[in-house]
Amino acid sequence: MSADAVRFSEERLAEIETLVKRYPGPQSALMPVLYMAQEDFGYLSMDTQKMIAGVLGLRLMQVREVVTFYTMFREQPCGTHLLEVCTNAGCMLNGAYELAEHMCKTLGIKMGETTPDGLFTIAEVECAGACGGAPVVQVNNIYHEKATPDSMDALITHVRAQAGGKA
Repeated sequence: MSADAVRFSEERLAEIETLVKRYPGPQSALMPVLYMAQEDFGYLSMDTQKMIAGVLGLRLMQVREVVTFYTMFREQPCGTHLLEVCTNAGCMLNGAYELAEHMCKTLGIKMGETTPDGLFTIAEVECAGACGGAPVVQVNNIYHEKATPDSMDALITHVRAQAGGKA
């Protein structure tokens, strides 16, 4: 997809214009605009990042610095259901690595991969900020605290059933 093919809708551009006016400069609106683009396009391809730079009047490197620093921005397509396993200290001490290993085995993929049916991508995140509920798995921005192999198996089974039983 070329940069010319990636475009925000007119409605989204109007929303961005309003957003930029709330800040001292367009760079201050970069993170919310990146979220918008990820929501609209699924991930932040290089063409999308170039388009954002153009829309905000920034250099591509300014966009890249933010996209590559924060783990919540994705540069590759991911599954319909993004399973983000927190492996920071609190979660690690409560079995996050074992849980992640179980989920990878259940899904038949490695960390960072997407299932062949496109339903699931599993990713490791540094900190979900919910240590009291460790281990935590964030599924499409919804926290599942005190996650267990059984609770994640139930979630995976449910999602697959909703999707028509695709394996």
